[in-house]
Amino acid sequence: MSLFEAAGLEKAAPRPLADALRPQSLDEIVGQPHLLGPDGRLTRILRGEEIGSLVFWGPPGTGKTTLARLMAARVKLEFVQVSAIFTGVADLKKVFERARHSRAVGRGTLLFVDEIHRFNRAQQDAFLPVMEDGTITLIGATTENPSFELNAALMSRAQVLTFRALEADALGTLLTRAEGERGPLPLSDEARDSLIRMADGDGRAILTLAEEVYRVAAPEERLSADDLQGLLQKRAPVHDKDRDGHYNLISALHKSVRGSDPDAALYYLCRMLEGGEDPLYLARRLARMATEDIGLADPHALTLAMAAKDNYDFLGSPEGELALGELTIYLALAPKSNAAYTAYKAARRFVKEAPSMPPPAHILPAPTKFMREEGYGAGYEYDHDSPEALSGQRYFPDGLDDQVFYEPTARGIEDSFKERLRETRAKRAQRAGASAQTKANGE
Repeated sequence: MSLFEAAGLEKAAPRPLADALRPQSLDEIVGQPHLLGPDGRLTRILRGEEIGSLVFWGPPGTGKTTLARLMAARVKLEFVQVSAIFTGVADLKKVFERARHSRAVGRGTLLFVDEIHRFNRAQQDAFLPVMEDGTITLIGATTENPSFELNAALMSRAQVLTFRALEADALGTLLTRAEGERGPLPLSDEARDSLIRMADGDGRAILTLAEEVYRVAAPEERLSADDLQGLLQKRAPVHDKDRDGHYNLISALHKSVRGSDPDAALYYLCRMLEGGEDPLYLARRLARMATEDIGLADPHALTLAMAAKDNYDFLGSPEGELALGELTIYLALAPKSNAAYTAYKAARRFVKEAPSMPPPAHILPAPTKFMREEGYGAGYEYDHDSPEALSGQRYFPDGLDDQVFYEPTARGIEDSFKERLRETRAKRAQRAGASAQTKANGE
């Protein structure tokens, strides 16, 4: 019988590992060497006796809250923590008033705002006067790109420090500390590596996963990687479909396809699928890549993109996702050309800037006698009746110089267009020259 039982008391539940192992000094923080190394930005900031307002930007579980707490202790500021999820302007005003009273008796306040990006613009503006007059030193934590989520006035009053996902060595250190608290983890080396990968760079997650292993595994067991996968529900990869990570991953997929790297492209495609991205959204983006980056170097790419979308519509998940994988590989290895994309943008830009002029009369329809009398359709030559089906007529409006928008590359099928385009432009130039000579002779 334990002392707790003998005294009629219940044994206290063990503290969660993430709380029990929370660093008590800056030296205990793992990761972030670019901030806390000998020449790190925070190391330099903390050499003084004061700190300015900061924004901590980075993924979850990288030490933002803990570091803010330890910084407050280092510079002897009262640490006050709020969450933007549960805090409104009225609550902030109370915090500011308490900070003013503390300041009046010579004690400063470090206000740590978690999820600061969830405050709207008006709420963010509430911080500005108390930051300026020194009532508070603000540290805001966000997982979203502050240049998109925080207003310019707030950004101009705070330095942004970027936190990085923890690397495998740092996560391994946390596991070692967990074992010092609870005893050896019953894992093979392969299973240990798998556990680290599951954490996906999140220090809090690795400790939570370790806690689950302690809870479900018998002490005498030695779990393999497959055993571990069976015992733990694998953590979903970090991917927020409405936030910064979404745009980072789709950009990485697009650029990997454009750069002809099928392996990297598949990696990013699968990360988004595993993160819960809508496969039809990915099908639309892949179709865009087929037109923007492959273009007329391989016109078949767009046909395959639409076929992959139809295949997914027909089969659904997960079988239909294979077609998206095949399409991704095809697009990455297809010859590349953005000539059509560039031509289209140039034509759109020109149309916006140039005056709206009617097409030349000879290519206008003339279904009525009046229109024929007005010259509609007069002199039109049916190209199929010309040698090589090329009359060389002019099609731009009268009074508007011919424009060159499309310049094909020498890659893929588009290479064959170069000669055809040279022929068509030469024929029109020849005909235009003859017409100008005839007109000059007539004058």
